[in-house]
Amino acid sequence: MLPTPLSAVEINGREFLIKRDDLIDPYLSGNKYRKLYSLIQTASHTLDRVISYGGTQSNAMLSIAKVCQDKGWEFHYYTKPLSKTQKAMPKGNYRYALELGMRHYEIEHPLYKEFIASLTIEEDSRTLIVHQGGAGSDAKKGIEKLAEEIRKQEVPGKALATPSGTGTTALFLAHSLPEYRIYTTPAVGDAEYLKEQMRALADIPSNLIILESDRKYAFGRPYRELWQIYSKLKEETGIEFDLLYAPLMWKMLLEQTDEEICYIHSGGVRGNESMIERYERMALRNQDSDFRVVL
Repeated sequence: MLPTPLSAVEINGREFLIKRDDLIDPYLSGNKYRKLYSLIQTASHTLDRVISYGGTQSNAMLSIAKVCQDKGWEFHYYTKPLSKTQKAMPKGNYRYALELGMRHYEIEHPLYKEFIASLTIEEDSRTLIVHQGGAGSDAKKGIEKLAEEIRKQEVPGKALATPSGTGTTALFLAHSLPEYRIYTTPAVGDAEYLKEQMRALADIPSNLIILESDRKYAFGRPYRELWQIYSKLKEETGIEFDLLYAPLMWKMLLEQTDEEICYIHSGGVRGNESMIERYERMALRNQDSDFRVVL
C-alpha cells in the first residue's frame, strides 16, 4: 500500500505524525521494504538465489525471505551458532523465515568473520549477496522513493525521525530531503560507531542529527524503561511499534526535542514475539511486582 498514510497522534501532550510504513506488508514492511526496493523490483527470471547473513531475529532476514518466496528464489542465510532452545523451538522472525523457505546455515564463532568476507566468491550473475540489515548503496533507490512520498504528502513541519541500526535509512533520507532535519539514534553501538557505518556509504550531511542517550543500552536486551515507553506508545496511539529500535528513538525524541516531528514507522513488529518473551523472563527473574508485561 503506497503511499503509506499519515496518522496524527498525541504522546505526552505533544502532537506527532506517524508515517505508517508498518502497514505495507506483515512480513515486508517499514524501512526493510524501502531498503529492499531494488530487490523487490528485480525480475524473477534474473536470479536463482539470494544470500545474506546476520542475526537469527533480524527483520531484514524475514523481509528477504518473503521477497525470495514471492520471486521463487532460494534464500541462503548464515548466522553464528544457534542456542539449543532456538534449535528445538524456533520462534519469532527466525521461525517465520524458515516457514517462508529460508535455508539456514550456522558458522562457528572463530570462522564467522572470515566466512562472511568470503561470501562474495559465491556471487555470480544468478546469485545476489545482500549485506547484513540490507545496508548498501542499493538501498538508496527505495529511500529516494520514500522521500518522494513525503514531499507529495506535504508533511508539515521540517523534522523527520527514524531509528538506526546501520543508519542506512536515516543517511539516504537526509541526502534526499535536505530541507528537513532528520533525527535518528543509534540502537547498535554508540554515535561514533553509527557514523562509521554511515561514512562507508556516503558523506554525512549537516541535516542529519544523531540523538544519543547518556545511558548505554545493549542491543536486544530488555530494559524496564524501554518496555514502559513501548506500552505507553501502544496505549496512547493505538499503534504497535517494534521493541528493538522504536522505544529508544521515542525516548530521545521526548527528552531532547520539542518541535513537530513525523516519525517514520520502521515496521518489524513481527519480531516483537521473541522480544516479549525476553521481557516476560526478565519480570519473572527479577520478581518485580510493579512490572507486568501486559499485551
